[in-house]
Amino acid sequence: MESRARAMGHGIHPILIVFPLGLLATSVIFDILYLITDRPGFQISAAYTIGAGIIGGLVAAVFGLIDWSAIPARTRAKRIGARHGVGNVVVLVLFAVSWLQRRSAVNWEPNALALTGSFAGIILAGFTAWLGGELVERLGVSVSDNAGVNAPSSLSRREAARPRARGA
Repeated sequence: MESRARAMGHGIHPILIVFPLGLLATSVIFDILYLITDRPGFQISAAYTIGAGIIGGLVAAVFGLIDWSAIPARTRAKRIGARHGVGNVVVLVLFAVSWLQRRSAVNWEPNALALTGSFAGIILAGFTAWLGGELVERLGVSVSDNAGVNAPSSLSRREAARPRARGA
């Protein structure tokens, strides 16, 4: 099942998700560095990367919803896609709570609730990323029906040959 929202032959959602995931993970690293070193700057960097990660996550979610709507109803893929999407909404809410807690503090200082939101958010993001991998790797969602190890470039005009069944 191919992705509905495509650019240059590839699904847009899988392209976009690396940015918010990377930014939110980086914010947690900045939080840990701040807790270890108590050096100013790390907490500000964490706040800015959270903000950018939330924005990126909202953009990626639009394309994820477009792809999810193309999955046939009453399938395992539809259920896993729903869990993946809802879980990622919760991730963004946890990070938004973290960002709001920091915003109201002096110099973006994270309090216990801000840190809990970020740490819980990144743990949940790991699980929702695994669900996304399950959709693509196991269930073939967003994978071209003509994919194969020798398929031509998605930018070429040549049609990809259908992969042969094993043993054929």
